Amino acid sequence: MIALQITSMKQFMNQLLASDAFDSFLLEEAIIRTANTFTIDGHINRDFFRGEEPEPLSVSWGFRPWSEIKGLCFDLIKGKRTPLSFQFVLHLAPEKASALLTKGNSDVDPSLVKSLILNIRYDGTKAMLTTGSAYHTFLLSKEPDAIWDKALIKFLTQKEIAFEFLQA
Repeated sequence: MIALQITSMKQFMNQLLASDAFDSFLLEEAIIRTANTFTIDGHINRDFFRGEEPEPLSVSWGFRPWSEIKGLCFDLIKGKRTPLSFQFVLHLAPEKASALLTKGNSDVDPSLVKSLILNIRYDGTKAMLTTGSAYHTFLLSKEPDAIWDKALIKFLTQKEIAFEFLQA
């Protein structure tokens, strides 16, 4: 797990909300505090899609794709005033996570990794990103975490999102 502080909020927010940079993520939860507090639960209500053939891919993933929710989040955040805070819990899409771990020659079978997670927290002045992972079972190896951390750093660098490491 790593913790990063964003040093260019404008560039980061543009990439997060107005571009396709984060479209390979799924939304678990969004909490946006402006004049009101808005909470978006990204869990898919499977009953809504009952009988639909074929089921949308997002239903099998369990969470809504960020690409389908970011516009709503953008509408809630934009305006004359800066939000009091926001938090997004994103998961790398399962096929992307599996490909990343396979490409990184992980010593762990990608099917044992439930999710690679990106937490984004804005406290009214600064944004912090933290990585995490969830597994289907206990694992001694931390290699998937290291692969995920390196991939996120590379991703942010490629998207020209400036950041600095926070001390543990």
